[in-house]
Amino acid sequence: MVGHRQCIDTADMRNRGSINGRNIMRVICSIILLGCSPILLLHAQQTDVAASGTIRSLEREWVDAQSRNNNRALDLILDNSVVYVEYGHLVSKADYLLRIKHQDPSTDEIVMEPITVRVFGSTAIVTGSYRETQRKAGTHTVTRWRFVDTWAYKKYGWVLIAAGSTPVRD
Repeated sequence: MVGHRQCIDTADMRNRGSINGRNIMRVICSIILLGCSPILLLHAQQTDVAASGTIRSLEREWVDAQSRNNNRALDLILDNSVVYVEYGHLVSKADYLLRIKHQDPSTDEIVMEPITVRVFGSTAIVTGSYRETQRKAGTHTVTRWRFVDTWAYKKYGWVLIAAGSTPVRD
């Protein structure tokens, strides 16, 4: 019986050693993963910063294209199924481009104010405001607008998928 008990104790010791070996491997793997986490986080932050910069540029390009009646540039910026709310009305991409095409470019001036870009993977939300000066028959009308734009990263880059703006009373 003593021999049998000694065999069981020896087997238990081997199993415990094996479990400890697994625990050591788990600890080592955890340390490696934790060590890599800041690198992955830094990469994600750098990606968000790059996306934010790209979207800020696209916002400026949108304003510039609208001011110059550049429908070719606007067509590239706006997604084909963009949801756009303008003056309280839902406007299709085609309707928006048609309005811009026939707008007198010398009547409007748009000045962007600070904007905030929040990136969520392949989607970004932009909030901000701008001042629009309209010149008609020698008079100037200045309107301040607040807006929310939604961008999505698709096959070929960032496109505007939704936008809305509303006048703000100062």
